[in-house]
Amino acid sequence: MALFAPLNDFKQADLPERSLGFWKMAGPGAILVGLSIGAGEIIIWPRSVAEHGAGMIWAAVLGVFLQLWINFEVGRWTVATGETVFTGFARVWRGFAPVFILLTILGWIAPGWARASGNALKALIFSPEFAKDSFWGSDTCWTALTFGAVALLLFGPKVVYKSVEISIEVMVAIVTLGLIAVAVVVGTSSVWKELGAGLVNIPNVPEGVATKDFFILLVFAGAGGTANLFYTFYLRDKNIGMGAHIPAMPNLLRGRHETIPSTGFRYQDNAENGARFKSWFKYIVQDQLLFFWFLNSLTIMLFIFGSLAVLHPKGIVPGAGSLIWDEAQVLGEVWGAPGRVIFLMVGVATLFSTQLALVDGVARSIADIVYTNFAGAQKRELSWWYAVIAGAWIVAGVGITFVMEHWKGTSGLAFLTNAAFMGGIAMAVYVPLMLYMNLRYLPKSARPGPFCIVMMLVATCVYTGFAVYTIYGLCTAGA
Repeated sequence: MALFAPLNDFKQADLPERSLGFWKMAGPGAILVGLSIGAGEIIIWPRSVAEHGAGMIWAAVLGVFLQLWINFEVGRWTVATGETVFTGFARVWRGFAPVFILLTILGWIAPGWARASGNALKALIFSPEFAKDSFWGSDTCWTALTFGAVALLLFGPKVVYKSVEISIEVMVAIVTLGLIAVAVVVGTSSVWKELGAGLVNIPNVPEGVATKDFFILLVFAGAGGTANLFYTFYLRDKNIGMGAHIPAMPNLLRGRHETIPSTGFRYQDNAENGARFKSWFKYIVQDQLLFFWFLNSLTIMLFIFGSLAVLHPKGIVPGAGSLIWDEAQVLGEVWGAPGRVIFLMVGVATLFSTQLALVDGVARSIADIVYTNFAGAQKRELSWWYAVIAGAWIVAGVGITFVMEHWKGTSGLAFLTNAAFMGGIAMAVYVPLMLYMNLRYLPKSARPGPFCIVMMLVATCVYTGFAVYTIYGLCTAGA
């Protein structure tokens, strides 16, 4: 029996006409921001700044900027075809199906974000020391609580996408407003000057920062790893471009059933379809510039600013599990109880939005790859695969958290940084693949122009170069 099912060619269809304004279609970019302002922004980058100061803040801006162009290309494929990018990868080579399942699992299976989310929630409601010697104060208990909230949001509504969009938009608003309030209270001219100096300190890296650590920071500036590819699902469920021909994924547990095509469409390359594509792609550019580039750059700078103003002057370099509480405590000294509570709320909203979007995005990715590529998989609906994988991911997350908590010498920070490193390896694979795919399969009017091609080649050199150099360094160090 063959491993792979036949992959149908594109069906012919006209690109739907765009009839709605930008704000009527807003949502996909906001979800990606909710995913981006996760452990990289609230833990990894602030911790690095607490230890090394502002010397390489420029790399955070660079990381977000490079990922902006990757997201443009993800959006380009989905607008023009209605397919997920994972189906496009399989068109290049069927072997990419198991490769991207493996990369997704290795990149996200360790629930470092969920554990940090649970810790932040416990600190907000009680304190980090609450019932520390019993199950009710354990990381496992509080991680399970946050995963329970994720399950309610994913399996409660009739259409999965809507609850994810609304929940994350609310949390992004809490994070942004809370960070602005913190910056106003603790900001001084000297800290702003130090931040500005770090932004133009290109390409200097503080002494003691290893190549692997710098690569991890670069990947964590933005969504990172395969998370950038999740944008493809949000566009489809929002009926953007050819996604209008693809039904939104229903909630299997609410009794809704819908057959979702595994492959997409190709439009006839005439003047009318070309003009429609330009209109849709204009939305992609606006969506990503506003939500991903501007809002993500703003929030990561505000997180870094808080660390620079609060932790770095005191020489506090906290671990992954204590950074939010440590910064909240120092803010409490400056601002009183409101400062502590506001930052803890920001921490919970930031990490929970990442946890929610990751479970949803990982389940969508693996379900889509399995449903589209493997023989016999379409005997079950896509929503069935999604529910099984999301449920299994939640159970595995709680189980791994239990192991992490009781396995001596295992730190949450190590799990987060290793996840980022695997994400960087994934980016080294899919960034050049995205460019090749869009140039080979899309109609001429939808293909990337010269400047987009140049930026994707730059991103390819950055991620592939760092991945190869880092792997070589690790191999020679172990030899």
